[in-house]
Amino acid sequence: MDDRLELAHDVAARLRANIETVVIGKPDQIKLVLTALACRGHVLLEDVPGTAKTVLARALAGSIEGSVSSRIQCTPDLQPTDVTGLTVYDQREREFRFRAGPVFGNVLLVDEINRAMPKTQSALLEAMAEGQVTVDGVTHQLPSPFHPLATENPIEQEGTFPLPEAQLDRFFLRTALGYPDLEEELSIVEGQLGGHPLDDLRAVVAETDVTALQQAIESVYVDQLLRRWIIELVRATRSLDFVALGASVRGSLALERAARALAVIDGRDHAEPDDVERLFVPVVLHRLLLTPEYLADAEPTVDEVARRVWEAALVRAPRPAPQWEDSRAALRPEIP
Repeated sequence: MDDRLELAHDVAARLRANIETVVIGKPDQIKLVLTALACRGHVLLEDVPGTAKTVLARALAGSIEGSVSSRIQCTPDLQPTDVTGLTVYDQREREFRFRAGPVFGNVLLVDEINRAMPKTQSALLEAMAEGQVTVDGVTHQLPSPFHPLATENPIEQEGTFPLPEAQLDRFFLRTALGYPDLEEELSIVEGQLGGHPLDDLRAVVAETDVTALQQAIESVYVDQLLRRWIIELVRATRSLDFVALGASVRGSLALERAARALAVIDGRDHAEPDDVERLFVPVVLHRLLLTPEYLADAEPTVDEVARRVWEAALVRAPRPAPQWEDSRAALRPEIP
C-alpha cells in the first residue's frame, strides 16, 4: 500500500478509535459513518430515541480539529430560513447582510428530519445535493468538509412528512445504531458516573487529514469483474417483482465508492467482494420503493426486506467467484 493509502488508513483508524471511546459497542456503524465521510456522503440514521445518534455526530465533530458541529431539531413549524439562514438589514452599516443558519457546519445533525415540512426538506435537499444554499436569489457555498447525519424515528408516524424518493436517494447510506447489549449498557452507565465522555474528547485529526482520506480512495483498485458485479447487483433491484422503483445509477456510483473507502479503512489498496456484500444493504436498500401489495400482504420488517432484496439480487447477479481470485492477479495493474 502506498504512502497516501497508509496515511488515509491511519486517519480512519484514529477517528474510529476516538469515537469508540464515546459510542460503545457500535464498531460496524462507526465504520459505516467513516465510509460515508471518506466518500463525502450523507448518512441517514433510522432508529428510536436514546440510541446515541446525537452522541455519534458530536463525537465525529469533536474528533476533527477545527470542525464545527451544529444541530437542527426538525419540527412541523421549522421554516427554510431556520435552516439556511436569512438576509437581515444592518441599520448601523445601512446594508443587508446574510446571517448564516445552522446548515453552515462541518458535521450537521438533522434530528428527526421527517418532522420538517416538505418546503424545509427541499432547502436541505439543495444543501445535500450541491453543497450550497440559495437565499433571496444569492447562492452561498457550504463549508468543507460538510457531513450531514440525519435521524428519523421509524416507529412514530404522527405529525411526520415521509422523505421523498429524490431526497432518500441523496443519502449515501442508511443504518441504525440499535440498543447495546447488557455488558455494553453497563459500560455506558459506569462510564458516565463522573461525567459524559464527550467532555474529555479531544481532536485526533485535522481537516487536512480528512481531505487526504477523501482523496486517497481514488487510488484504491477495483477489478473490472468486481465493478461489473456491483452494477449488476444494483440493476437487479430494478426487476424485482416486489420493488416498484429500483436503485438509480447513483446507487451504483455510491456502492463502488463505498467499497473503495471500506478497503482503505480496513488497510487494503483494493476492494473485494466481501466489501460489496457488507455495504449493499446500507447503501442500496433505502433507494428502493416497494410495491404497496408487498407491504400490505407481508408487513415486513426492515431486516426481512433487506434479506429478501439481497437474496433476490444475488440470484440475478451471482458473486464473481472463483473467477475473481483467478483474475485479480492477472488483471490488476500496479497502483502508481
